[in-house]
Amino acid sequence: MQYRPLGKSQIQASIIGLGTHAFGGSKDSRSANDGESIRAIHAALDNGITLIDTAPSYGWGHSEKVSGRAIKGRRDKIVIATKCGIWWRDARGSFNGKKDGKENYVSLRPDTIAIEVEHSLKNLGTDYIDLFQCHKPAIPPEETPIAETMGCLMNLKQQGKIRAIGVSNVSLNQFKAYDCAGDLSSNQFRYSMLLRDPEKDILAYSAENNIATLTYWSLEAGLLTGKIDRDHVFEKNDFRNNIGQWLPWFKRENIERLQIMFSGWEDLLDNHRCTIAQLALAWTSAQSGATHILCGAKTVDQSTQNAGAGSIVLEKSEIQRIRDDLDALGDPV
Repeated sequence: MQYRPLGKSQIQASIIGLGTHAFGGSKDSRSANDGESIRAIHAALDNGITLIDTAPSYGWGHSEKVSGRAIKGRRDKIVIATKCGIWWRDARGSFNGKKDGKENYVSLRPDTIAIEVEHSLKNLGTDYIDLFQCHKPAIPPEETPIAETMGCLMNLKQQGKIRAIGVSNVSLNQFKAYDCAGDLSSNQFRYSMLLRDPEKDILAYSAENNIATLTYWSLEAGLLTGKIDRDHVFEKNDFRNNIGQWLPWFKRENIERLQIMFSGWEDLLDNHRCTIAQLALAWTSAQSGATHILCGAKTVDQSTQNAGAGSIVLEKSEIQRIRDDLDALGDPV
């Protein structure tokens, strides 16, 4: 496994991180089996992963609690990242819709953040959080000024409750404003072989300003594992049955184009003794500004496979060859 610092904080973390959304047991990810979730976390840790990313809104605290149970006795070897800003305890903030039947709000007010950090510390069974991230930017009508939010986070850092500050899902201008307002260490956002728009701005700014990046959906809901062909049938309640409405790569004709591209990488898979998913993760982590890649896992095998990508080092010629293939692939039809 390779390790890199979380930006200016210099906290060393594995380049492959474990995303724990599925452990919350939301409708989108189906009911989680806590025992299997804990085994998946242990497998990740046993294979060199030290970065675990969670959030209060993943099962409304359940994912944090499961993660806390799993890391008990190993806390000093783990980098725990969680979030704030998705609020559901009352109507403070701006209405954000319903999730699993629960009304929630975006609130980046100091008073709600102060409550959230205490709940997360309790859920995780720890007295400090390594990386505390704003889950999403403030939205109308209650748009807490970024300077006010960062002031609160800086106070939490001074108190020793958090070690580093991160943001998630922000625009470039918001990203810069957070960076100017305090000690910003990371930015979390979607980035993959099939969605490379962040290279134009977010990744470039991150590289230039020593800010770590935590990318999610880097396997595009399984498309970049090579295991989904045009005739693949998902289980009845799988959210990917309807994903083609907003992610056209899931259309059968586009899946077939991906499969053709993957077939041209057989020598790369042989040379690195890896899977298509591991190659995709290794390529993603090799891009300028892409420092840490988050991967969800529900099983021991998935955790082990994801961790394996962290030891793959691609040659410059291989990185460029894959980029050329992606450019030739073009946009979905």
